[in-house]
Amino acid sequence: MKKIKIIVLTCTVYFFVYGIQVVLVHKFVNPLITPLMVIRFAEGIFEGDKNVGIHKSWKSLDEISPNMVCAVFVSEDQSFYEHHGFNWEGIKQAMEYNRKHKGKKFRGGSTISQQTAKNVFLIPSRTWIRKGVEVYYTFLIEMLWSKNRILEVYLNVIETGDGVYGVEAASRKYYNRSAKKLTRTQAASIACILPAPLRWSPVKPNKYVSQNISRVGKHMTYFKLPEEYLKH
Repeated sequence: MKKIKIIVLTCTVYFFVYGIQVVLVHKFVNPLITPLMVIRFAEGIFEGDKNVGIHKSWKSLDEISPNMVCAVFVSEDQSFYEHHGFNWEGIKQAMEYNRKHKGKKFRGGSTISQQTAKNVFLIPSRTWIRKGVEVYYTFLIEMLWSKNRILEVYLNVIETGDGVYGVEAASRKYYNRSAKKLTRTQAASIACILPAPLRWSPVKPNKYVSQNISRVGKHMTYFKLPEEYLKH
């Protein structure tokens, strides 16, 4: 039992120390690849997809249209600069919605910070263990990164299509232009497929996505971008 306790304690210490180290590294170094990218690539290989690949192109916040930033705020996390990683009211509303609409479209309550932690450091899973680790990494990036760094990483690693990651690659694929030149409607279209980028398309949206694009686009017209972002 003593040896088991030592092993458990050692693994626990290693987990926390490793987490701090890797988060500190990515405060300054852009992630080259994420667990999700590796998994999607492996799935493509096993399924015999000859066009399998990882398409991404890192861009700083200065090189991404404010329209794109505004769109993800409106559609994903309007209180991003106000919370400390978790929007408890949003989580509560999502849980209530899912309870009332069992078997229908699932609504998530994750913030941009949580999605960034999940995308950069973890594999996709709905287990409670993975969710707990996500909380830990969300706490770390909120403590060790700036809000603008979290936003920049999010916009560059988020899955935006089959083998497509980040808003720059999405902009090139769907609109043949840089993310810097995205219009309001184009930005809203990309933002609205983020919940299911492998099933939905910004250029061939289904009825549900079309309605969301219209809703997000209208909201963007009067949504005020946070001062912290504008000063980046």
